Amino acid sequence: MLIANGDVSINNVIETKLGIKIDQDRDLIKVRDKKVQPKTGFEYIILNKPKGVLTTANDDKGRKTVLDLVRLKSRVFPVGRLDRNTSGLLLLTSDGDIAYKVTHPKHQIRKTYEVRLDKKLTPEVLLKLESGIDLEEGKTSPSELSFILPDNFKYVKMTIHQGWNRQIRRMFEALGYDVTSLKRTAIGTLALSRIRVGEWRRLTRNEIAALKAL
Repeated sequence: MLIANGDVSINNVIETKLGIKIDQDRDLIKVRDKKVQPKTGFEYIILNKPKGVLTTANDDKGRKTVLDLVRLKSRVFPVGRLDRNTSGLLLLTSDGDIAYKVTHPKHQIRKTYEVRLDKKLTPEVLLKLESGIDLEEGKTSPSELSFILPDNFKYVKMTIHQGWNRQIRRMFEALGYDVTSLKRTAIGTLALSRIRVGEWRRLTRNEIAALKAL
């Protein structure tokens, strides 16, 4: 057997005992010095959603959806929504517990966006957004905002905790601004990096563990 022959290591220590318990989200398992990825039965996908693609499983008008981009034999579904004109990070999974944790407002998972506006953001408006403004669902939680470029007051990074329908667009509309471009770049610790528009990949074991720990 592999274990009896000393071919299996856990966290870089050779393991010869049978029946030992492991934590598949934390323990590093190798067989003959090759990393083994334990199967969880769930799929976890990160997609860089292009503008113009629908966040839905199918569309009766034949428009392109995110599942047209992520073609798998196993079934996955988008976690939350990005509206048709919003691009960026979209999580897709078959794990209902993770989907609930990420989307339910009570968990207050941070979601970060890059926002381009039709005019300069003034200090007064910035303070209102940071304090929270009234929408039809109620008052928004305080937002975190910063300028991405020091000399461009139309281009901001914004982090919110609620994720109401079209929340960022409606927040700015309520204050007299139009959002000309909106891109989500992070959900919690999961960040959109080195994934081209329209492409996707499976999450790493560490990324899955971080999501579960949120």
